[in-house]
Amino acid sequence: MAENQLIATSIKSLPLLHKGKVRDIYAIDDKHLLIVTTDRLSAFDVVMAEPIPFKGFVLTQMADFWFNKLSFVVANHLSGISPESVVAENEVIQVKNRAIVARKLKALPIEAIVRGYLSGSGWKDYQKTQSLCGIKLPQGLKESAKLSEPIFTPSSKEAVGRHDENISYEECEARVGKDVASSIKEISIKLYQEASTFALTKGIIIADTKFEFGLDDENHLVLIDEILTPDSSRFWPLDQYHEGASQPSFDKQFIRDWLENSGWNKTPPPPSLPEDVIRKTSEKYLEAFKKLTGQDIKK
Repeated sequence: MAENQLIATSIKSLPLLHKGKVRDIYAIDDKHLLIVTTDRLSAFDVVMAEPIPFKGFVLTQMADFWFNKLSFVVANHLSGISPESVVAENEVIQVKNRAIVARKLKALPIEAIVRGYLSGSGWKDYQKTQSLCGIKLPQGLKESAKLSEPIFTPSSKEAVGRHDENISYEECEARVGKDVASSIKEISIKLYQEASTFALTKGIIIADTKFEFGLDDENHLVLIDEILTPDSSRFWPLDQYHEGASQPSFDKQFIRDWLENSGWNKTPPPPSLPEDVIRKTSEKYLEAFKKLTGQDIKK
């Protein structure tokens, strides 16, 4: 395994609360959590057996970049506390540059997806129904077409091993309440518009993305988890964009495409990833970070 690669944490100085598809979460105190981003990769809600080198660094540092850039839109869960300060000295290597100390919040049971282009499951839905998650669209749109305006399409938030499902806006309201649903929709679209405008100046199209939210003690909405990373977004190179086909991307769509063509039925266990697929995926994550931030990752 490559230096600094992390597929699972082994932190003993804090109690493990949850092992997610990509992140391991530890309790610090009543108000804070340690969230460590590993190099695990999930596709179609199944965790692959092989890690993607440097992925945890990219996700953590890219999310931090966006959290800071978009903090004027909505508050986020970052606490400002150094992860290295909350673990034992011999555990620092597991958290350095790939973890955050987050405020402990009440996570909401939906994922807030915003789509600016017709791609992925949205394109498949449109081909069948001429709609996108129940929202009627004009006739004759092509794959990867830019939508006239970003569309909010919420989904359920399921446990590891279960597929998240698209839900209607009415179901979203039923799960979180009408006022909260309305605020999530408005904030999510604003976040997407701000990020998309910036990304275009760096030569990247953000085709769609996913946000998650929690509530603080005063029931204020707070942005949580990660934002605008290659795991939660489709990033396309602007100079290669054209309607009518699937786009090259700086995200895990590369692995999704390989898995789609492998004959896998999208249930565990997943097939083994070839070395060149692992390497190219790592390169795409690193390139996306470099293009968007102008920096190299800290390892």
